[in-house]
Amino acid sequence: MRLKVGELARRTGLTVRTLHHYDAIGLLVPSARSEAGYRLYDATDIGRLHAIQALRLLGLPLADIDGLLAAQGGALPDILRRQIVSLDEQIAQATALRERLGLLEQRLSDGDPPGPQDWLATLAQMSTYARYFSPAEVQSLMTNGKAVAALWPPLIAEVTACMAGGVPADSPQLQPLAARWMTLIGLWMESNFDRVTRWREMYRREPVVRLDNGPSAELIAYIEQAIGLRMAALLRHLSTDDLARLGQPPDDEWRQLAHELADLQARGVAPGDAAVQAIARSWAQLFEAFTDHDPALAARLMQAMAAEPVLQAGAVATPAVRDYLLRAMALARPDATTPP
Repeated sequence: MRLKVGELARRTGLTVRTLHHYDAIGLLVPSARSEAGYRLYDATDIGRLHAIQALRLLGLPLADIDGLLAAQGGALPDILRRQIVSLDEQIAQATALRERLGLLEQRLSDGDPPGPQDWLATLAQMSTYARYFSPAEVQSLMTNGKAVAALWPPLIAEVTACMAGGVPADSPQLQPLAARWMTLIGLWMESNFDRVTRWREMYRREPVVRLDNGPSAELIAYIEQAIGLRMAALLRHLSTDDLARLGQPPDDEWRQLAHELADLQARGVAPGDAAVQAIARSWAQLFEAFTDHDPALAARLMQAMAAEPVLQAGAVATPAVRDYLLRAMALARPDATTPP
């Protein structure tokens, strides 16, 4: 197949003038000419033209392209690979930019019409977030953050009261709050430990991301001491992979079941009673889902709960209710275990 210059220009989207220029500088000399003197381009010429345009898209000047093609012998596969890599990078950059613009639009549309200070503050926050998280992660943080936003203020108020009241960070009294804090963080960060670590580092280093009504750096340091004790206790029995496999603890459901158990226990209902057994089955089902339906993982978590007072202090069930539940489960299954 041989194409005249006009047809080649039409089919490639280039101009005849461009092709003439390439010929004039020796970059793309047609392999043949017709009897009438018209330029004729064959398959080899067309392949070289693609290589030229690919290198142009990579940003190389025409003066460098001829030498590069000569050095590579016009190795089109290598050039194609470079073009693909370049396009992938452009796509990634464009996608990231689009997502950031979308996040900015969403952030600004949540409130009143933005003024200059709103724009500046939002842009500063978004730029800071971009240094620690991908656009997709920022989107997830914003979406999940809205879902748990109402749960933070009362918890922050309780932790603040403990700190103001002089409750030591290593006190068992703080552990239920530490457990709730960890649960909210898990919901917000999708139980991604790497994401939690980056958030902690960003919050510590970047004052611009701290909201006026958010927890102070002092409060964060205070609760993190309690959380650190909790994590250390867990890691004495479970691996980080184990922790990543755990689901979100169904604390509300467990708390309701614990309340019902406490009422039955106070009325002297025996652990083998049908009502108690029904609650025990519901509790066990929640625990199985929480531990990824893995008996070995469940056993390791139970070992941690039995051996670590700091974990027991943050449990949703009191020791008496937990013992009552354990006896109920033992009647149903001799090898039964019970969650926190």
